[in-house]
Amino acid sequence: MKKIISVVGARPNFMKVAPIHRAFGAYAESWEHHIVHTGQHYDAAMSDAFFRDLDMPHPTWFLGVGSGSHAEQTARVMTGFEQVCLEARPDYVIVVGDVNSTIACALVSVKLGIRTAHVEAGLRSFDRLMPEEINRIATDAIVDDLFVTEESGLTHLKHDGVDANRIHFVGNTMIDSLLYALPKSEKSTIHHDLGLERGRYALVTMHRPSNVDHPEQLRMIVDVLTTLAADLPLVFPVHPRTRKNLQNLGIDVAPNVHMIDPVGYIDFLALMRSANFTLTDSGGIQEETTALGVPCITSRTTTERPVTVEIGTNILVEPTKSGILEAVALIRSGDMRAGQVPPLWDGHAADRIAAVITAHYS
Repeated sequence: MKKIISVVGARPNFMKVAPIHRAFGAYAESWEHHIVHTGQHYDAAMSDAFFRDLDMPHPTWFLGVGSGSHAEQTARVMTGFEQVCLEARPDYVIVVGDVNSTIACALVSVKLGIRTAHVEAGLRSFDRLMPEEINRIATDAIVDDLFVTEESGLTHLKHDGVDANRIHFVGNTMIDSLLYALPKSEKSTIHHDLGLERGRYALVTMHRPSNVDHPEQLRMIVDVLTTLAADLPLVFPVHPRTRKNLQNLGIDVAPNVHMIDPVGYIDFLALMRSANFTLTDSGGIQEETTALGVPCITSRTTTERPVTVEIGTNILVEPTKSGILEAVALIRSGDMRAGQVPPLWDGHAADRIAAVITAHYS
């Protein structure tokens, strides 16, 4: 029996790997699938919630690398993952997304001669100030198999000269998890717990350095939230980095903004699916809201997920007060076009990935 390892490092990785683990269950006679959690982002309660919400097994290996500079974190992941590979001797490694664990583990496995795949390959923001963009480019350059979520990924990889036989347009495993978890989200009590009426609140997430690490930019974001909260309750699960910066700068947030700790996937999905709109700088939320048909405002200069803007429900705006408020006005006026779900975002992306990998070894 062959052994395959999938790597998770940060919260979005859980949603991308959980359906892959389930998909390889259909090939249990051929594959033994294991999960490595690098601990790049780690909170015991939140990790346990993800395993429970997504029906994931606990990882076979936990590296516990923690935070640090990009160099420190990447180096610790590489050292820890190399030991795993030398001990486990996997036949195949899957890395997902664009975090430091993605490129670190890809470097290790490729240099050890282990066939390696990148799930979510080909996405590009063309903004090299984003560490994630460097991780995406570097990972795609060295792996063997590239699994693509949207057509822009195909275009970028072909432009880079990648052999078409190594590129596989399979859809989006994050949407696999979303569709899998939707029935559970109907049972969430989060709206009752927060005193919210479905459809009559907005959901906010902000965590990127470009939005929350610069005092004037963070003050602008809070000013926007204060303006919006005058008409509509806001729910703001606050990233630890954002909360720390708010506290250090002594910035107060309006009472009608429900500032809560990060919540598990099921509760967050329940909040997202019933929101009037979302305001975010996340990558994955752009995709999830498009799949749900919920309007999304992305406060960034670029997006690596253009399909969410081209046919989905995402509005990419300059991260300014006027840009954000104009997008909110468009949504609340009812003039925003209805979005479409992109091709192959049907809940079976992981099944296609497992079939492609198995066919290669057959």
